Amino acid sequence: MNKRHVLLAALTGAAASLSSAVLAQSRAKSNTGPALLTVSGLIGAGNRGPLDPALDQLMSKQKVAFTVAHAFDFAALGSLPSIRIKPTLEYDKKQHTLAGPLFVDVMRATGAKIGASTSFLVRAIDGYAVVLSASEATERRFILATHLDGRPMGLGGLGPVWAVYEADRFADMAAKPVNERFSLCPWATYHIEVKAA
Repeated sequence: MNKRHVLLAALTGAAASLSSAVLAQSRAKSNTGPALLTVSGLIGAGNRGPLDPALDQLMSKQKVAFTVAHAFDFAALGSLPSIRIKPTLEYDKKQHTLAGPLFVDVMRATGAKIGASTSFLVRAIDGYAVVLSASEATERRFILATHLDGRPMGLGGLGPVWAVYEADRFADMAAKPVNERFSLCPWATYHIEVKAA
């Protein structure tokens, strides 16, 4: 083996090590921001421990309980492929662009196994909660929207995360008055429990 091959092998190894370190650092940073969404229930290993009744006040007051969960910050949700939808919203009767990852992709990112009997208890900050079946979430292509008309959604509005779908695309929903199309769409979604129906 000549010096060129040895040098090339050393540089390739160093580049691979640097790439791995950057990737590990990127992953570590992706969950260093405040949690916007917590998923519990029938998930994988999770990335946070049990609910702390003293510090997880909102979840505790809404009777949420878990021993392990998966928390997503803005960067973690943004790292998943984003989908855009353009529903007519009930609040101003105008079409808006919403963007965020597919609901089921976020659930799969937690290690959840989604089957015909899977359901999701979706909770909003104001206490509104709905049960969404896996088939509904999949067939209606629900997203967990983080952006409205190209801007991140904030707390106090419809965000920072909104479980929503493009109701206009489905004949059964488009036939309803716009204020009756979004009963399965809690804005300010902050917790989802994966369950067996």
